[in-house]
Amino acid sequence: MSSLPFPVRVAAGLVVTAVEEARDLPRTVAGLPITAVSRVLQLSMRAQQVVTELAIKGDGALDGMRPVEEAPSWARFDDDLPTLPTARPGAWDRPDLDDTSLEYTELADTPRVNGHASRSTATTSPDALPGYESMTIAQLRGKLRSLTVEEVAELLAFEESHAGRPPFVTMLSNRIATLNAQ
Repeated sequence: MSSLPFPVRVAAGLVVTAVEEARDLPRTVAGLPITAVSRVLQLSMRAQQVVTELAIKGDGALDGMRPVEEAPSWARFDDDLPTLPTARPGAWDRPDLDDTSLEYTELADTPRVNGHASRSTATTSPDALPGYESMTIAQLRGKLRSLTVEEVAELLAFEESHAGRPPFVTMLSNRIATLNAQ
């Protein structure tokens, strides 16, 4: 078709391509930083994949060389745990007592006198929140927003004079501070 030699035709094609690229240069330059960052991230992720694949192959090869521990030192099983004391020492030694006759005292029902736990036969609820003495910390947290500062102070006084549970005292004290700051 063309009588011009091949190298001349290639050179002409190169010139046309250069002119086309020069026209597209403003659009290409605008996207260059995004393209460069994208390429760098692709290379970085591929390098991480290659390193991880090598580590997995290395683990497989090295696992065959190490002896397997029968029971690893960090493993703890139920059989290894110490037994907990019963509610009353010697209660299991008495056949006249069954599980229902054992008395378990929860911390919530154990008032403190001079810093020591003591038994109480009757625990009354504070007027500010009936049933407070049997609430969990999560249940109390849900109820605190509806109480006034005076009611929270009443709960704090009740808590300090009865069970004295540190998480409850802290939560009630923090709520009083929040309400006073508002």
